[in-house]
Amino acid sequence: MPHYFDDVHRKEIDTLRQRFTARTEWPTWLLLIGVYGAWFVLILSSHSLGLWGSTLLLIPVVVLWLSVQHELLHGHPTRWPALNKVMGYAPFAVWYPYTLYRDSHLLHHRDEDLTIPGRDPESRYLSAEHWQRSSLFEKGAHWLNKTVLGRFALGAPLALLGLAREELRRLKAFERQAWLMWLSHGALTLLMLLFIAHYSLLPVWHYLLLVSVPALSIAMIRSFYEHRPHAAPEQRTVLNEAAWPWRWLFLNLNLHLVHHDLPGLPWYDLPRAYRARRAQWLARSGGFLVQGYGQLWREHGLKAIDSPRHPFH
Repeated sequence: MPHYFDDVHRKEIDTLRQRFTARTEWPTWLLLIGVYGAWFVLILSSHSLGLWGSTLLLIPVVVLWLSVQHELLHGHPTRWPALNKVMGYAPFAVWYPYTLYRDSHLLHHRDEDLTIPGRDPESRYLSAEHWQRSSLFEKGAHWLNKTVLGRFALGAPLALLGLAREELRRLKAFERQAWLMWLSHGALTLLMLLFIAHYSLLPVWHYLLLVSVPALSIAMIRSFYEHRPHAAPEQRTVLNEAAWPWRWLFLNLNLHLVHHDLPGLPWYDLPRAYRARRAQWLARSGGFLVQGYGQLWREHGLKAIDSPRHPFH
């Protein structure tokens, strides 16, 4: 537990962890079963639901799956990484192998490196050198990506281009781990797409472009302003008091500073921990508070929230 927690705060968190809910992890088990079940039911029922009805229902299920994978890599519902990996490896979201997401995300939790290009794998900022060698088109795309509308439209394509560039480099270098990961992920993805082609109304291209990409775009809204550059690492992470259904889709990761301070705390206990010490969390964040995703849409739908260039790296 973080060293800056006082004894009373430590006891509060320990009490949360000793509850029956936390010991059995039944909400995460139920969620895991529910997402798997919902995906298969929607695929098998697509002929009755219709193409667009199925699409509109599958997109939030895939968004939720991305959030469930995040819980799995942080040790929920079991403390066995290998078992969590098996449960989280289903390629419903297509593009990111579970182990790639797991390994890069755990590196992201080194708070002293948050937002720093080249050190934080989830940084949305560019170094001065990268910025200087970027073309005008690239700079424009990165500026657009700093608006909510641009993030929704360009966030997923930019992320997938970056993923392809980095992973092709690893494959060309014949990195054994990369080849094993992509072969296993590719085989499972192919099986899933064959299942979709055989049992559903959805064409494969439709699922790839009009289900998985929009789901990734919605997930990109969560990370639009999760972190900001700041001299103090603890003041780089947001507290977003989002409303339903965002809290549900993102499994309370809008309370992102609480998650970074307590990465082992499950999704259903994040609001409880936050409410118990709201003033303390706000002070620790340096007032880095957002009043829901609606505020971001209103204020930064078409206006960049900050510069794509990292201000002090």
